[in-house]
Amino acid sequence: MLYKEEIEYYREAGGIASEVRKKARRMLQVDTPVIDICNNVEQAILDKGGNIAFPCNVCINDVAAHYSSSPDDNTVIPPNSIVKIDLGVHVEGYIADTAFSVCFDAIYEPLIQASDEALENALKMLRPGVSTLDIGKTIQETIEKWGFKPIWNLTGHQMGKYNLHMGKTVPNVPRFNPETLFEGDVCAIEPFSTLNSGAGEVIGRRDSHIYKLNRMRPPKSNEAKRLFTFISEKFKTLPFSERWLHKFQQTPKFVQSFKELIRTRRITGYPVLVEKTGKPVSQAEHTAIITENGCLITTK
Repeated sequence: MLYKEEIEYYREAGGIASEVRKKARRMLQVDTPVIDICNNVEQAILDKGGNIAFPCNVCINDVAAHYSSSPDDNTVIPPNSIVKIDLGVHVEGYIADTAFSVCFDAIYEPLIQASDEALENALKMLRPGVSTLDIGKTIQETIEKWGFKPIWNLTGHQMGKYNLHMGKTVPNVPRFNPETLFEGDVCAIEPFSTLNSGAGEVIGRRDSHIYKLNRMRPPKSNEAKRLFTFISEKFKTLPFSERWLHKFQQTPKFVQSFKELIRTRRITGYPVLVEKTGKPVSQAEHTAIITENGCLITTK
């Protein structure tokens, strides 16, 4: 169960996320630098009084998740592409997670509609006692009705205070262990669709641009310890971007200190996830609180 104050924090975060999502949609244009989108989305969250729950994801074509600009990123939105923007807001640690897809080639429009409809159908099912496998079955059937394939190894997820992924998963296919949703559970529901000729599976690339604190014990070296302390106090257990460490980037030992934190696994990177056969991917996502008689969608 959630206290009234907690629900209000979730609602506030969701309202900000909804407003920023609309602004982000207007930002998306061919040839726009991805780093500008990331920076502008994140700044919009701050301007509206929210906090950034994770780095803004801008994922193009076969990239399904975890791409956010590094400080020297020169990627631009290409023509004839499909682009996913995934953004997160928190208020006092209570998170709203939402995503949408835009295409610059009409051929991808049905792929986006498949994910959008799958999301809507899944949200209609949310209530106490519903099985996550039943939700996954609905998502899969909806996407397949459009002639596409769900990404089986990307899932929705339960969230908690300062915890983006915890507890229960909400699959896009009726796999995994069945779990039951209860009143007070907060979940991000996020169907991913790809072409029927694709694998319907993502794999990790070698590169990472989003990081998370992994170990709470600070290192011994002074520079790395200062960087570690800043990360742990500023971002706590939430994901962060190297772009957000600009106050340290001018110091001579920043690169060495950052590498030390990775090498000692005090921080870990999220690998960029791509569709296994290189097929384009669409995504849709909302955050919902399970209520006594259904759900409250905070990000609409």
